[in-house]
Amino acid sequence: MNKKPKNLAAEKRKEALKRLKKLGVRLYGQMEKSTFPWIKMPSRSTQNIFYSPEVRQYVLGDKMVRRSSRNIRHIRPLTQLIWAAYFARDLAQQRKTSTLRDVYYSAQAYEVPFKDQPESNSIITDLETVMGLSREDFKVFPEERSAIFGDLTIEYTVPGYEGKRLNLMSHPDGMMIGPALTSAEFVKTSADMVIAIEKGGLFTRFIEETVHKKYNALLVLTAGQAPRATRHFIHRLNRELDLPVHIFTDGDPWGMHIAMVIISGSANAAHLRELTTPDATWNGVWATDIVDYDLPSDALTEVDIKRLHDLRKDQRYEGDLWRREIKKFLEIKKKAEQEAFSRYGLTYIVDEYLPAKLEMTD
Repeated sequence: MNKKPKNLAAEKRKEALKRLKKLGVRLYGQMEKSTFPWIKMPSRSTQNIFYSPEVRQYVLGDKMVRRSSRNIRHIRPLTQLIWAAYFARDLAQQRKTSTLRDVYYSAQAYEVPFKDQPESNSIITDLETVMGLSREDFKVFPEERSAIFGDLTIEYTVPGYEGKRLNLMSHPDGMMIGPALTSAEFVKTSADMVIAIEKGGLFTRFIEETVHKKYNALLVLTAGQAPRATRHFIHRLNRELDLPVHIFTDGDPWGMHIAMVIISGSANAAHLRELTTPDATWNGVWATDIVDYDLPSDALTEVDIKRLHDLRKDQRYEGDLWRREIKKFLEIKKKAEQEAFSRYGLTYIVDEYLPAKLEMTD
C-alpha cells in the first residue's frame, strides 16, 4: 500500500467547526426570539441502548431528551454543555488538543465548575451525542497509554509537523498512540495484519522476537481495555488498509471483554461509529488453551464467575467460539495470563502458539 494522504483530520476539523457554529446559531436564535434556550439530544439511558446485529455494535434508540433553561434542574447541565461546546470550538479553531482532565480544570477558569471529573466526562459525552461527532474530533483525548510498532509510514497533520513522515519502527518501545498519531494519515505499509496485544510484557517480547517481520504484522499494545483513540486507530487500520485484526488477551472473562469491545464496542459509546472492528478475531488465550497447553493457572474468583454468567446473557457473545469458551471457563474454573506460556521457554509463544493460532483463523 502506497498512497497520497487525504488529510482526513482537516476535513473532520472543518466539519466539527461547522456543526459547533450551527449549534451556536440555533441557541442565539432562540434567545433572539425571547425563547428559553434549549437543546435536544438522543437519550443515553440504558433503556435506549440496543445491540444492532446489522452494524454489529450497540446503538441508541429513538428516545430523545430535552434540556431547557426554563427548567431550573436543567440550567446547570445545559450551561456546562454550552461551555463544553465553546471550549471545543476554541480547540478546533486554534488547532490545539486537550485531555479529559484538562477539560475538568479548564472549566474552573470560566466559573463553570464540575463537582468531579466523571461529571465533566459525562458532559463531553453529551456534546458528542448533540454533535454526532466523537470527542476526538473536537481534539479531546484521554491520557496516552497504548502503543504501536511495525512497518507503517504515517504523515503528520498537526501544526508544526504537517507533511513530516515517520515510520512506526523508529522506536524500539513502539510509538504512543496519542493525538498526533491518531490524526496522522497512512502513507505506506508492507503489513499483512494487525496483532492487538493486551499486555505490555508480551508486546515487548513480540518486538524483541521480530514478530512484525516474521508475520508482516503491525503490533498494537492495548494496555488492558483499549482506549477509544486506539480502538479508532485499529478500525482505521482495518478499513483503510484492509488489514485483518487478531486480538490476544489474558485467558479470563475480562480478556474476553477486552477483545469484544474492540470488535463490537461498548454501551457507553453507542452513539458513535468508527470505534469498532466487527471482523476482528479473538485468538486467545482461550479456556481450551489452558487445558490443551497445560498452562499454569489460578482459580476463578466469584467475581470472575459472575462475569462469565453476565457474558453468557450478552447478545454479543452468541457465536460458537464465545459460547464454547465461556462454557469451558465455567467447567475448569481456571484462568491464565499470556505470560503463562513462558513455562515452555521465552520464545515458545512466538514460535509455537502464535503461528498455530493465526493458522486457525486464516
